[in-house]
Amino acid sequence: MSDFEQMVARARRVREMYAGVEAERYGRSWTPEEIALGFVGDVGDLAKLVQGKAGVRARANLGEALAHELADCLWSVMVLADAYDVDLAAAFARTMDDLEHHLQA
Repeated sequence: MSDFEQMVARARRVREMYAGVEAERYGRSWTPEEIALGFVGDVGDLAKLVQGKAGVRARANLGEALAHELADCLWSVMVLADAYDVDLAAAFARTMDDLEHHLQA
């Protein structure tokens, strides 16, 4: 199993843990649409931290917070890909091939 496949499997396990917590709190787990909305919130948090790196929004532990938020966003992408049965590694490779081809043209 590749490192990426191990990351995806771990993301899936953490998502299953969240689903259990959500079922206890709300009587059901979040839908993929709700996960996507959470992702949008994480992207907003990430944008604020990027501003911090540019000197616009000061905060303590900025580097650590940025790393955490990037990992949160990656987790959301992995979970959404899993929910929609997207082979993220293959899709990434195809997309990079397309971009490289476009940029070399």
